[in-house]
Amino acid sequence: MDQSEQRRRLGSTDFDIEDGLAQEAAATVVKGSERLNRTWPELIVTGFFGGIDVGLGILAMLLVKQATGSDILAGMAFGIGLLALRLAHSELFTEEFLLPINAVLAGQGTWLQIARLWSVSLVTNLLGGIVFAWLMVLALPGYHATITASALSYLEQPSAAVTIALSVLAGATITLSTRMQQGTSNDVVAAVTCMASGLLLIGFGMLHGALNALVIFAAMFAGADISVGDFLQWFGLVIPFNMLGGLLIITLPRVVRTWRLLRGLNRGDFTLEELERQAG
Repeated sequence: MDQSEQRRRLGSTDFDIEDGLAQEAAATVVKGSERLNRTWPELIVTGFFGGIDVGLGILAMLLVKQATGSDILAGMAFGIGLLALRLAHSELFTEEFLLPINAVLAGQGTWLQIARLWSVSLVTNLLGGIVFAWLMVLALPGYHATITASALSYLEQPSAAVTIALSVLAGATITLSTRMQQGTSNDVVAAVTCMASGLLLIGFGMLHGALNALVIFAAMFAGADISVGDFLQWFGLVIPFNMLGGLLIITLPRVVRTWRLLRGLNRGDFTLEELERQAG
């Protein structure tokens, strides 16, 4: 294969990389930069409503679980919460690992901005979750037993190794689900992706700090024998491995495959506008 034939196979841009990857790099850098540069009020409100919006999925999960006893059906129902996050443009911790990192590597943001985005998203997710959990317990006294059983299933794992593995899988699943949704403008495809992700998360009992925390808070409000110390010990183990799953399994390989473009943007070899224009 000569050079011209190889160029045609790569696509129509001037960059020595497939068109699809150039489009991905441009889109993730732009969206990541937007998230990193949110004002404080935007960031706080977006994270707070992320904790509330995903509560819709928790409600659906509890409804189906109590009615059927099936974790698989409950997981598919939980997908409603993930779809709500997308349609309401709110944010759940571990969703946005790839976008801001690509933006920083391309010189469109700083690591301090990433720390702000992640920390504020996590704290406000928890605050929104506390509010929603209190309302849920107040409104649904007939579901207290199901809430408590679900919370205890998250906290009581056979070993630390199982907790770690389930946390890594949950972080990877949520991060990949969000990336898949961003790869389509078709709402039906996005809905199917959300349902599939919910099926995996709830069906396998994966551990996600921000999601499971809402159920644990609700169980505590309902009078379950769960202390703040029990929650913090569990949370302190789960969250770092949620991050590891999203960063190591999903984000890092995607950074590697577009590294040349990200580095070129950072060095000023070409502008983001030029990349967007050529990527189409």
